[in-house]
Amino acid sequence: MSLPASYRELSLWHATAGDDFIARPSFAAAPQDRTVDVAIVGAGYTGLWTGYYLKLAEPSLRVAILESEVAGFGASGRNGGWCSALYPVSLSGLASRHSHEAAIRQYRAMQSTVAEVQRVVEADGLDADWARGGTITVARSQPQQRRAEDEIEEARRFGFDESDLALLDADAARARLNATAVTGGVYTPHCGVVQPAKLVRSLAARVEQLGVPIYEQSPVLGIEPGRLRTPFGSLRAEVIVRATEGFTPRLPGLKRALAPVYSLVIATEPLSEQVWQEIGLAERETFTDFRHLIIYGQRTADGRLVFGGRGAPYHFGSAISAGFDHDSSVFTALRDTLTELLPVTAQARITHRWGGPLGIARDWNASVGLDRTTGMAWAGGYVGDGVSTTNLAGRTLTELILGRDSELTELPWVNHQSPQWEPEPLRWLGANAGLRAMTWADAAERRHGRPSLVAAAVNKVLGR
Repeated sequence: MSLPASYRELSLWHATAGDDFIARPSFAAAPQDRTVDVAIVGAGYTGLWTGYYLKLAEPSLRVAILESEVAGFGASGRNGGWCSALYPVSLSGLASRHSHEAAIRQYRAMQSTVAEVQRVVEADGLDADWARGGTITVARSQPQQRRAEDEIEEARRFGFDESDLALLDADAARARLNATAVTGGVYTPHCGVVQPAKLVRSLAARVEQLGVPIYEQSPVLGIEPGRLRTPFGSLRAEVIVRATEGFTPRLPGLKRALAPVYSLVIATEPLSEQVWQEIGLAERETFTDFRHLIIYGQRTADGRLVFGGRGAPYHFGSAISAGFDHDSSVFTALRDTLTELLPVTAQARITHRWGGPLGIARDWNASVGLDRTTGMAWAGGYVGDGVSTTNLAGRTLTELILGRDSELTELPWVNHQSPQWEPEPLRWLGANAGLRAMTWADAAERRHGRPSLVAAAVNKVLGR
């Protein structure tokens, strides 16, 4: 059993959440009548938002949440803190799978979700260090500049105007993020920044206030229609919600449903105001650039720079281990990338290094759904964009569980079935080949100044 101190050491966010992380009672202490209307597996954002909206919509509903560690142990407490309108499938990709109108509805729903999270944070007084500064994505080479212009062109084809996504020249982009070699960029206001662990812990406390018990350090050993099994006995429920994201492969029968891919993060000491004047991010914008291998950053409420990326390898057999949260080579690469991007940070001390798994479906398509014949519900595959998407999932699951038809239940991601990942060793070979290809593509673009055909081929294989 984990000690409370170990939870505080998981990340900068856990260390500064102002929480002792003492575990709530386990399922062993549950009432003798272990039957509820809805049982939720996982006390991250998805499970908590689902419990939150279910109890608001139907206060008499009996809902329980089971968590193998503590609320916010996983990606919900360790992510980069972007509450964005990003969705892992592009507008064009959604349109090709569904329709032009369906793609627009999905993206508009994501934008509305950013506003909904802000509304709840403010209305319920959740502690989240919330700021809505939008996202600045800089272009730093001609291939990146072309991708910026392509993104704008795609947005316009689907009816999204400058109020949604604006093309910036070099000066306007540098005014938001004074990075090196900037040629231009794009800016969207549809993103807020949060302290993830504060948000998830505050949300957990609010869900408990609404009457939803959260049983911590209560691993679920298996789920089946109408019942989930734990070391402390079974819990029966008409509906069971799987909200386990990157940890999903640990459940029997779900080894190939989602691939757990690690994202690693570093954080600097608090920077001086003089340094921040040099960097920018005056509105606490989140930031990235148009390289192929994803990077992401934010300015925290206490003046640190948090910077992460997806350079860690996929581990054979969808393995998950605390040891994978720390990879010195990836941390070094992140520090080098940050210094190259923002040289003024070169002397800043790195105080925290951490990581964790996120969930990726084989077609990179997040999904939410309910099988009414079995009562089995799910949400996940957020590809790292879950801070907001989990809220949309919680509201959508509420509508589905209560049998309500609404705009949410008509979105194209509802009841989407992603294909299974390939068996090993094909899964390991493919996932890591893709990682290396994107790393190589970025290096080739820096050398030659031409868009990478390798990256285009990988994206086509992945269906992005």
